[in-house]
Amino acid sequence: MKPGNELLFLALGGSGEIGMNVNLYGCDGKWLMVDLGMTFGMNEYPGIDLVFADLEFIEERKQDLVGIVLTHAHEDHIGAVPYFAEELGVPLYATPFTARLVAAKLEEAGNAANVELTVIDHLDRFELGPFGVRYVPLAHSIAEGNALLIDTPHGRIFHTGDWKLDDQPLIGEPATTEQLTAIGDEGVLALVCDSTNVFNPEPSGSEGDVRDGLLDEVARHHGKRVVVTTFASNVARLQTLGEVARATRRQLCVAGRSLDRIIRTGQASGYLKDLPPLVDFDTAMGLPRGEVLILATGGQGEPRAALGRIAEDTHQIALEAGDVVLFSSRQIPGNEIAIGRIQNRLAARDITIVTDRQSHIHVSGHPGRPELEALYGWLRPQILVPVHGEVRHMREQARLGKASGVPKAIVQQNGDLIRLAPGKPGKISETRAGRLVLDGDIIAPADGEAQVMRRRLAHNGLVVVVLDTKGRPHVEAIGLPLDEDLDEFLQEAKEDVAAALTRLKKGQRHDREAITEAARLAARRAAQRWSGKKPQVRVIMPEY
Repeated sequence: MKPGNELLFLALGGSGEIGMNVNLYGCDGKWLMVDLGMTFGMNEYPGIDLVFADLEFIEERKQDLVGIVLTHAHEDHIGAVPYFAEELGVPLYATPFTARLVAAKLEEAGNAANVELTVIDHLDRFELGPFGVRYVPLAHSIAEGNALLIDTPHGRIFHTGDWKLDDQPLIGEPATTEQLTAIGDEGVLALVCDSTNVFNPEPSGSEGDVRDGLLDEVARHHGKRVVVTTFASNVARLQTLGEVARATRRQLCVAGRSLDRIIRTGQASGYLKDLPPLVDFDTAMGLPRGEVLILATGGQGEPRAALGRIAEDTHQIALEAGDVVLFSSRQIPGNEIAIGRIQNRLAARDITIVTDRQSHIHVSGHPGRPELEALYGWLRPQILVPVHGEVRHMREQARLGKASGVPKAIVQQNGDLIRLAPGKPGKISETRAGRLVLDGDIIAPADGEAQVMRRRLAHNGLVVVVLDTKGRPHVEAIGLPLDEDLDEFLQEAKEDVAAALTRLKKGQRHDREAITEAARLAARRAAQRWSGKKPQVRVIMPEY
């Protein structure tokens, strides 16, 4: 469809889930995309690292797409750019820090020359078709987190991106209460707002307070080697850890390529200018234990990241009993088992573990209830559209907004087409909002045959029946829980298949489909009888 004389909102990702943010605004025949993110593969996608929103809706209308505006540089907001921006064929817009990280991604993907990347290094409005867009800086757990103020002929939208309130952000200068109130005074039709921390009854807290907490915690472990793991993208936290290293008279060592990249990008963007000189691994290991502070990637349990290898004692950074690992980060939902595995390996070596539950060494980058209520009061929107959350988060934010005086709240999910104006706001239709996966080097449907088959193989295993040129069966099995009984099962399955083939009617004995199906069913029944499993069965027979 082409938007008429109206203002529409459509999430293709990030509504009903945390991550993979892709939002569309439609107005007077044109579409504007806000963010182009991804999420990471979970257990439901065997063999998959990256998951994307299916952009079929906007790909079919890309001639009406005026641009892609990126709010900030977290992967769930920019991670899909290298895979789809060239095909969409419209300019990207980003502030300098985000633009540098996006440019590096495009360069690595080999399509930087084919994607127009426009750097917005000011807070002035810029025009994209019927949309007037202005960045509004807000605090978040990365440099240059921004909301978007989107002017349209039908009303003004305040799209928060990811945000929080922070009196001591350490990096950047977020919009003030007065500036946000002034935006509200000018009128806000719709607030499209982050829902991640809506169940938190307290404010998220300040990076300035975390600096004090980390300083106290590191100072406590005198004479011990200390490793801190945090989100690499949190430039303010890296700034803090540099200050902590200097204050505790420790040398700073960095372990992890993503940390190296963020430090380079941050310094190129004017941040981290007073970070202490870094020492390499050999120098760090040669220092007295209490004179080094190590920053390591891997706090979400990634097995090949620096902390995972340190826990396995396969990294150049080595820890001993009594050394300390500080988790200056929160657990992302879905990573609990992986994080627990690393923490248990560290604990087994008598390495002290400190998390944000034990010490004030982390704050979230998303708003708690008091921060949401404050924003409602400053902006006074007519409509609240919760995004960036699971259904429970978004419904709770809708309730909170209405209780705080917002006249209308619309709870939508990926694929719900919402009319914001004119007339009564609400859902007008649905469109397909599927998922794609990066499977090796191929982008494929998440519900495609390859993924379906992989899940079936993971649950039930595989039996292969090979019929030789004389029709005699040979059977092999993979993934059945038979172990010592496997040879007996294979023999019995082979006999069952042979018997099933002899029972075929005369007219079926040269019918490939009938032969294949008889062999398949016989082998599967044998497997179920022996193991209780219903494996996938593949029958291979020669061409006649």
